[in-house]
Amino acid sequence: MIRLVGTPGFRRWLDQIHNIGGCADPIYLAGRTITRNAVTGAVMRVYTTTDEPGGVLALRCGNRRETRCAPCSRIHAGDTFHLVRAGLLGGKEVPSTVTGHPRLFVTLTAPGFGAVHRATDSMDRKCRPRRDGGECPHGRPIGCNQVHSEADPRVGQPICSRCYDYAAHVLWHAKAGALWNRTTILIRRHLAAAMGITQRTLNSHLRVSFAKVAEYQKRGAIHLHAVMRVDGPSGPKDAPPSEATTEVVETVVRSAVEAAETRTPYAPGLGEHVIRWGAEIDVHAIHSVNSEIGDVPMTDEAVAAYIAKYVSKSVGEVGGIDRRITSAGEIDRLRVSPHARALMGTCWRLGGVVELAPLRLRLWAHALGYRGHVLTKSRRYSTTYEQLRAVRAEYRKTKAAGGAVSADVPTEVESAWRYVRSGHTPAEAEIAAGVSQDLSRNRDVGRSELSNDEGGRDYD
Repeated sequence: MIRLVGTPGFRRWLDQIHNIGGCADPIYLAGRTITRNAVTGAVMRVYTTTDEPGGVLALRCGNRRETRCAPCSRIHAGDTFHLVRAGLLGGKEVPSTVTGHPRLFVTLTAPGFGAVHRATDSMDRKCRPRRDGGECPHGRPIGCNQVHSEADPRVGQPICSRCYDYAAHVLWHAKAGALWNRTTILIRRHLAAAMGITQRTLNSHLRVSFAKVAEYQKRGAIHLHAVMRVDGPSGPKDAPPSEATTEVVETVVRSAVEAAETRTPYAPGLGEHVIRWGAEIDVHAIHSVNSEIGDVPMTDEAVAAYIAKYVSKSVGEVGGIDRRITSAGEIDRLRVSPHARALMGTCWRLGGVVELAPLRLRLWAHALGYRGHVLTKSRRYSTTYEQLRAVRAEYRKTKAAGGAVSADVPTEVESAWRYVRSGHTPAEAEIAAGVSQDLSRNRDVGRSELSNDEGGRDYD
């Protein structure tokens, strides 16, 4: 570290690390960018890495996972917050009138695959109390009379791993995306039936938009948090028909979720699994005024912040890993929970079954078989990550140019870049972590001061 601080270009390197927020795994590029007047061909701005430390420029890795890069995951979570918030409150080309449309917050869970230890919120509640005791076919107690905190490593682990249906768990994960697609189709069909119109003409009356995020529970099974909104036929700019009330849409969503199912391919020894949602289904209306479900205020911004919180999480939060597995032997060497290891091993074993090859279980063994994106949305819900990043990039470009390049002047950009390396040395990693902590602390202080100025309102 002393050698790093003593290098001639250290100050400029430190500026680069500040500019990328203390990214934990930056990408270093070398090259140049020339901005010309598109009409006259005159050179307006030239940037080259020739004079940068080591002749390279540091860029963010952009990883959404908090376990891989906390600074970049924070930006991704912020983008998610604005993406979801725009669909609920308006903004980013979505009109504010969407606050008057039916809007629902839906939570869908996986079914049970076997009894697992669970956290309890008080000493009066035990994990799985059984007055008469009893044992499973493998000689293990079928209950648990202990009290577990959220930090207890046993939470989410099977009470009997031999009773746990690992095959059903990973197969459910592999088909969860198809089950969600089937659910959205049934929502539209049931909504058409409730309104007394045909499915063919539904789009001429209304549109159903959504944004959803996947979260891993302690037991290693995902559940989905989704925001749904009903618009008119042209999207958010149109009001939905008066028949499509919040109450009607809520009833339709519940019926569609209960009816939705899909199936796995038939495999010898496994048969054909029917994939359905679990019994725990929550559907709540979203309001612009405070209303609470448990300890969570169900307002527009609270729901957006709730969904954004989970987009930076990964399977690593429940004892798994966030990189792909290359061999069965690697699974045995991983420092993961026995439950996660059993799920990964099941993915690898079933991935070798020819009939199940379309599920690509080995490719997604590190994610316990789940191969869906952490966040998906319908096209008309709101803005996109690409648009949000483009606005941020344009702002940074304008700021870097010092306002010298007028927006009224047509320009053309000539770029030539090449990849050099990525990551930090141990000394660079220590300094980058300190930069990230300082920036995070400054944000917390600024948020606290702003909250006090606004009478206690919290800002995310």
